[in-house]
Amino acid sequence: MDDNEIVIRKMQEEDIEGILIVEDRSFTIPWSKEMFFDEVNNPCAVYYVALSGENIVAYAGVWFILDEAHITNIAVDPDYRNRKIATSLLSKIIEASKEKEIKSLTLEVRDGNISAISLYKQFGFNVEGRRRGYYSDTQDDALIMWCHLG
Repeated sequence: MDDNEIVIRKMQEEDIEGILIVEDRSFTIPWSKEMFFDEVNNPCAVYYVALSGENIVAYAGVWFILDEAHITNIAVDPDYRNRKIATSLLSKIIEASKEKEIKSLTLEVRDGNISAISLYKQFGFNVEGRRRGYYSDTQDDALIMWCHLG
């Protein structure tokens, strides 16, 4: 496999160590190993990893609850950003949502994360609410975005 080629597949328990590296490099308050272990064993959750060679360079997660989906996280290692990896992960989540006949997807995004907001808008997400002071590290607001399918 070409080192620049990115492969996306479902997350497995043995991926957690690699995901933790991406998590630590991406967030000021990273999720713990136990949180990811819980997610990989959550029957409502599906997580995907993006690999460059053997290395996990990004991941994304979603919960499927009845006819709605909640995107929990999308993180790309800083060294791999601006390569459309988040776009590919979000595409995979939307494809899986359509297969499960999901009607709407939602997520929270930091109000200052302009690149993520722009990405979500490209996929049809719109801001439909705000959670004031949602992020405990900075007290930033979260925008609540929704995408209504079909």
